[in-house]
Amino acid sequence: MSDDYSLFGLVRARLRAIASGMRFGRFVSVGVVGFVVDTMVITALTVGFAVPTLWAKLASAETAIIVMFALNERWTFERWGEAELLSLARRFVTSNVVRTGGVAVATGVLLALNGWFGIWVPIANAVGIGVGFVVNFVFESLLTWRVHTSHTEDK
Repeated sequence: MSDDYSLFGLVRARLRAIASGMRFGRFVSVGVVGFVVDTMVITALTVGFAVPTLWAKLASAETAIIVMFALNERWTFERWGEAELLSLARRFVTSNVVRTGGVAVATGVLLALNGWFGIWVPIANAVGIGVGFVVNFVFESLLTWRVHTSHTEDK
């Protein structure tokens, strides 16, 4: 059996596909924007309006996901995925599903750090976002924009 069709070969091919310095840098930049949006929304809701932390986190995360999807679609992964509306809708739904894992991790870390250790919500939130980042990059690359299916080299 050729290495290209073995489990090791498939994993190696996927890792090569997501190992783009340019794309990773753009994803980080978009993530910073998402972090700022998430932090502003959760802080405004918890501090300014006394919304319970869990509900504020869910609202802030979805707001950030929508902003990051738009930026990733137009900049980070602009060469992946078809432009037609159905493909765009599939990527939007997939992105939301994929990021649910990242949000679950971020929320769990936030609640644990804030609830058990008394760490201030914006700091605990930042740590949670950091923990979920790698999961989001890998699965957004592979499932949402399917970079491993393209033979196009990065810019």
